[in-house]
Amino acid sequence: MMMRCDDAALLSGRLKDYPERLVRALARMAEQRGREFHVVGGTVRDWLLGRVPGDLDITMADDAAACCRGLIAELKGGALVPLGGVEENTARVVWRGLTIDFSGFRSGARTIEADLILRDFTVNAIGVAFADLLDKSVIPTLIDPLHGVSDLHAKVLRACPRAFEDDPLRLLRGYRLSATLGFTLEEATRAEIARQAGLIHRVAAERITHELDLIMASGRAHAVMEAMAASGLLWQLIPDLAQGVGMEQPGFHHLDVFHHSLAALGFMEEILDKPLRFYPGGEAEIREYLGRPGVRSRLKWAALLHDLGKPLTMAVREDKGGRITFYNHDQTGRDMVLQLGRQWRWSNENRERVAGLISMHMQPFHLCNVRRDGPLSRKACLHLCKKAGDDLIGLFLLAMADSLAGKGEKKPPGLEAELSGLLAEVLEIRARHITPALRGPRLLSGRDLIASFSLLPGPLFAEILDALELARVEGEVASREEALRWVGAYLSAMENG
Repeated sequence: MMMRCDDAALLSGRLKDYPERLVRALARMAEQRGREFHVVGGTVRDWLLGRVPGDLDITMADDAAACCRGLIAELKGGALVPLGGVEENTARVVWRGLTIDFSGFRSGARTIEADLILRDFTVNAIGVAFADLLDKSVIPTLIDPLHGVSDLHAKVLRACPRAFEDDPLRLLRGYRLSATLGFTLEEATRAEIARQAGLIHRVAAERITHELDLIMASGRAHAVMEAMAASGLLWQLIPDLAQGVGMEQPGFHHLDVFHHSLAALGFMEEILDKPLRFYPGGEAEIREYLGRPGVRSRLKWAALLHDLGKPLTMAVREDKGGRITFYNHDQTGRDMVLQLGRQWRWSNENRERVAGLISMHMQPFHLCNVRRDGPLSRKACLHLCKKAGDDLIGLFLLAMADSLAGKGEKKPPGLEAELSGLLAEVLEIRARHITPALRGPRLLSGRDLIASFSLLPGPLFAEILDALELARVEGEVASREEALRWVGAYLSAMENG
């Protein structure tokens, strides 16, 4: 079919986005080897959306790996990266920071139209002949057997025939495309995902993780996770989340466990969009923290999973008038997230940091309770800063999302303002007392305890050195000599105690 004039305008001249050397090399390959190359998939979709694609997707009838080797020979450079198994007939060339993906016709297809029908979603089942893009005298002809351009203009994601049976990862990819493109899955596709959601278990963990990472990196993670829950796909991926549906919580909350967690994810996206609206006193620290790679996605995971341990720890305490409790749900949730991270092949850093945030997520609320009775002590601040480490800011962002997601009648009034004030106080104490006192090496080491006090290595060492660190923060000691006298007094007190 012919494209609309405005569609043609979006395609015309798009090869100028790529180095001339690359375009000439591809043109020579198409001519010399007798292959008719077609630009397809995400590349054409992004062109029609007026975007600059991240790569160049090319399909043809023959062997993809052979085409990659031919392109590398033409360019006299580049690296070949196999994609998938041999039977998938896909491969990639990486050259000067550019990615060129080649794919042969799928599943015995003999024409480009037949190949496009075998793709995932109609908006990705659009092609254009490479030769049409080279020839400035012709209007490019759209190859669109499933009317993907109409869906593109309507911002609708419609699955191609047999899409999910051929590759169950597409069940999740539909939601990823919804997150990154802002498109809506059409009703029949949603119904088909719900019917075939169990097929996702056939997919390798690494492929699932890649799609989930892209969802969490988008600005629509909350909406997409909600849609995944509605179809049941989310329960296939994280069955423990489903246990929170309908699980009542104490009066602090107005939602069940799952919908509270989902709301926390939504509020986390709001906080990440405008963090200073919630914590105006920590601008420099917040901007630096959120600028680190991977932090924003980890915070979204922590928000969604922060109460994962509640179903396993839920109890109705008759000795407390039938009150519902979730004692140690933070530590139970930590262990569950560590297991989930291993299942999904998360990096060690991502796994440990998300789990660490979940294990600590109640700490800011406990300190708010303490702070109502008086100023925050340096001891409490030191303990929090050491435990949270580099994720101190993240911990408070998570607490804010958690608090905003709870709107029950028994929630303390002004809790978000308390959290904001608490972070400001913690940052001030850290800057004025903790960081200056602990800058540089410790005043004493374990060897000093052996040499000066004839102590044997053991748990007492950590106890003494931690107590000495606190004394240093509180201004009781400032030099090695004072530290030695302090330890002597500490040991004497232990003996006499």
